[in-house]
Amino acid sequence: MAKHLPLAFSLFLLVLFHGCLAIQPIRQQSQSRQQQNECQLNQLQAREPDNRIETEAGRIESWDYNQDDLQCAGVAVQRITIERNGLHLPSYTNTPRLAYVVQGRGHLGMVFPGCPETFEESEQSVEGQQEQQQQGRRQGQFGHQGQQESFEQLDRHQRVRRIKEGDVIAIPAGVTTWSHNHGDQSLVLVTLLDISNDHNQLDQNPRRFYLAGNPQEEFNQQQGQKGRAQQGRGQQGNNNSNIFAGFDTQLLADALNIDQQTAQQLQGQNDNRPQIVRVQGRLDFVQPPKSQREERQLQGQQGQNGIEEIFCHMKIKENIGKPSTADVYSPQAGRISTLNSLSMPILRHLRLSAERGFLYNNAICSPHWNLNAHEVYYVIRGSARVQVVNDNGEAILDEEVRQGQLFIVPQNHAVLQKAMNNGYEYIAFKTEDNAMINTLAGRTSVLRALPDVVLANAYQMDREQARNLKYNRQETVALSSSRSYQSQRSSWAIA
Repeated sequence: MAKHLPLAFSLFLLVLFHGCLAIQPIRQQSQSRQQQNECQLNQLQAREPDNRIETEAGRIESWDYNQDDLQCAGVAVQRITIERNGLHLPSYTNTPRLAYVVQGRGHLGMVFPGCPETFEESEQSVEGQQEQQQQGRRQGQFGHQGQQESFEQLDRHQRVRRIKEGDVIAIPAGVTTWSHNHGDQSLVLVTLLDISNDHNQLDQNPRRFYLAGNPQEEFNQQQGQKGRAQQGRGQQGNNNSNIFAGFDTQLLADALNIDQQTAQQLQGQNDNRPQIVRVQGRLDFVQPPKSQREERQLQGQQGQNGIEEIFCHMKIKENIGKPSTADVYSPQAGRISTLNSLSMPILRHLRLSAERGFLYNNAICSPHWNLNAHEVYYVIRGSARVQVVNDNGEAILDEEVRQGQLFIVPQNHAVLQKAMNNGYEYIAFKTEDNAMINTLAGRTSVLRALPDVVLANAYQMDREQARNLKYNRQETVALSSSRSYQSQRSSWAIA
């Protein structure tokens, strides 16, 4: 008996070791089940933003992510408006983001860690800066020798991308971005933050970390507490809250090899500007001529290490607003464009995708459900009658949605959308990189794939009715209105 004790003890340790390794997956499964329970929704609604921050050169609006429908989808959503010559200060989030440019054009900077600075300023540009600096010195505008020496260093930075209406932009968690409006109208972006993504290791709260300025709270949770905390810091003379502000000034100066005054400016001391500031003069940086295609030089390139292969040369934006990008097109109904990991591989890493819809007056988007994703709709223009049905056959959303509103369609819930007389345009973010749908009407629908005898018995109809049910719609996803369809069907009969 005694000789079996070591073996039994070893088996006990082995089981204990594997049990410890299994704790984390079990916790993850428990969290997953908890999130699924949050999707027992009895009612949905189209929502307006709940929180609004006015800034020097724009505004930031957020939807309350604590609402049941957004909790079910595991997302937070923001609408960011940058006025002409406005700069949204550099920041990063704890979640992957997918942004859509609703209006305007501008520049987007994205800083990937470990990637080289591939855009370099020419010596001729530096000479011009030096000449301007010397003229300034002669006019008494400059008096510090260090400023003259700083111009001697060539400016190098990572690529700055031009963005315009219709662009979808993929942003990994923790990657710093900034944006600038150089156009004549406001630059408007709608951004999805995927809180439930595996890359978010913090909690189920969206967080944005700013590298500059004195940002205000962008989301609703604990806003009052944070506001009181900021007020308390203000009474102590320290009301800034970018990430540099928390460091000791002298320690920060030593780390960056700068003087203490520069460190104080980095921390935003005596700087009360919130997230979006107005640029003084022009925002000049190195970029190729506009005539060059933005992604041409990056196609097919291979990095030298894992980070470069994943991010540095990977396409991070795609325009799906142009008619030529449509995956589904009907002259009577409209067009739908999709963007997934097959067309933009970085989405496989983020596990997100998008769909852009443009429906004509009274057109219908085929009733369908998402097989493997939640769907977050934002109405770009126009309006539509929308119904969402749950597993009990109940319409938990039945209302007219309009421009600027947001609504959620949980996974496997059926959704039907019909454009109103002013048409309907939307962007839908999906919480899976290769999201799939199953339609209930049209040539590729589940009804079309069933035998007519099955339909006849399932719905208590005769075979002729079943065949009409299967073949009455020759379109796929974008469906013409009933009136135009009846006239179209008559023309088929004559032919």
